[in-house]
Amino acid sequence: MSQTSINARLAMIQAFANLMDSGSQSATVIFYEGVQPASPAVAADSNSALVTLTLPKPCIKETTPNYVELHPTDTATVIKTGTATWARIYNGAGEVAADLAVGTDITLANTNLVVGGTLSIQSIKLRP
Repeated sequence: MSQTSINARLAMIQAFANLMDSGSQSATVIFYEGVQPASPAVAADSNSALVTLTLPKPCIKETTPNYVELHPTDTATVIKTGTATWARIYNGAGEVAADLAVGTDITLANTNLVVGGTLSIQSIKLRP
């Protein structure tokens, strides 16, 4: 298992924090149903989008040597009924920042989302 120094982790975390708030818009988290793409470079299927959550700007609540914590998202309305299997975080410029597997990288109280329902995230901690 490789280990990075605390200075290397801090540099990665700070770079990620800067990336998240870049651009003129707020960062967003979109939850999708179906199979997660092989990498963040692969376009997501917009027909699989279930809900888009918006982060405040700046979105970084706290930076520590081990993680970046984001502020809570807004409460958004689910646009399609389905089971959330993965999420993609976009920065304020609309660029992909990270893909997260639901259940492994990010946890929802209920992954079965129903059109017209609402969703918000109270705590997001991203680790390098």
